[in-house]
Amino acid sequence: MRTTFFVLLNVAAAAPSHFGRRDVSVSGSAEGFASSVTGGGSATAVYPTTTEELVSYLGDDQARVIVLNQEFDFTGTEGTTTSSGCAPWGTGSACQTAINKDDWCTNYEPNAPTVASITYDAAGELGISVGSNKTLLGEGTKGVIKGKGLRIVNNVQNIIIQNIHVTEINPQYVWGGDGITIDGADLVWIDHVKTSLIGRQHIVLGTEASGRVTVSNNEIDGQTSWSATCDGNHYWGLYFTGSNDQVTLKGNYIHHTSGRSPKVGGNTILHAVNNYFGPSTGHNFEVGSGAYVLAEGNVFDGVPTPVEDGAQGALFTAEDTSACSSAIGRACVANSLTDSGTFSGTNTDVLSKFNGDTVATAEAVAAVTSSVPSSAGIGHI
Repeated sequence: MRTTFFVLLNVAAAAPSHFGRRDVSVSGSAEGFASSVTGGGSATAVYPTTTEELVSYLGDDQARVIVLNQEFDFTGTEGTTTSSGCAPWGTGSACQTAINKDDWCTNYEPNAPTVASITYDAAGELGISVGSNKTLLGEGTKGVIKGKGLRIVNNVQNIIIQNIHVTEINPQYVWGGDGITIDGADLVWIDHVKTSLIGRQHIVLGTEASGRVTVSNNEIDGQTSWSATCDGNHYWGLYFTGSNDQVTLKGNYIHHTSGRSPKVGGNTILHAVNNYFGPSTGHNFEVGSGAYVLAEGNVFDGVPTPVEDGAQGALFTAEDTSACSSAIGRACVANSLTDSGTFSGTNTDVLSKFNGDTVATAEAVAAVTSSVPSSAGIGHI
């Protein structure tokens, strides 16, 4: 049985400068794999006013509820970095340039044109470290983190991130930084977050086990002036390749991408349900070795390649909706495709991975079409 909880913040106990602020609370509860997350629980709300305070609150070892009611601009706070790079996708003004991070250009694009000098904002390279038992909430549409992402790594657990916007992380440059990184963590819920203008991945689950993660009701906005496909659509969207991950991807609006939205591999079980994909100029799903993907009740609108050819992992796209009943306790919901390519996977081995787990509910695709694009992301709770 899924337990619904509401975390109320005791603003009356906060500093006098916060007097008169209305209570802010986590909206709803996580569905799916991270359904037992509680974040900072009933900790007294803190309202950072500087980038230094935000970094301190997020990274300490106390349970915290952190409320953002302003923009936190990290650009320029750590100076700049100058590096060589390459131009694998061309030198046109709409193309991203790649930083030669860890000799990436040297090892993987040796024939690409060399870029002798790239200067970029150093704050974007690594996100803000987040400690265990944290809730990070935005107030209205005010909670913006600019120029730096979030980094949930090194065995931290029990994190809620809701109703914020992460944006402008060296968008011209691949390897300029990620929006939200999870690597070696557990019980993480990312909800009603918007990501935009990111250099590399909007959300990335690294190679270490990221445990139970729910990514729900977010807007992954790939519109950009610089992309690896040189067409205004971001290529590096969602990257799920952990060594022992269970990911629920529900109710997200994923648009103006051209690839890897999501890429799934490693040893990841992904339940992709009721997401709205499109428009896109390339592929959404990239299913690599070790992936188990159940995709149901999703809407593809203007997506030429819902899944990249040559999938090596297991994909079940619920054409046989009744096959789900024994594994998840209900029939699956069929996906919907409009002006899109083929999306078909028949590997029912995927379903055996869900036995006994908490599985998100699924709505009819008509509800997804009518509500997800207008309700996902910041400011819609």
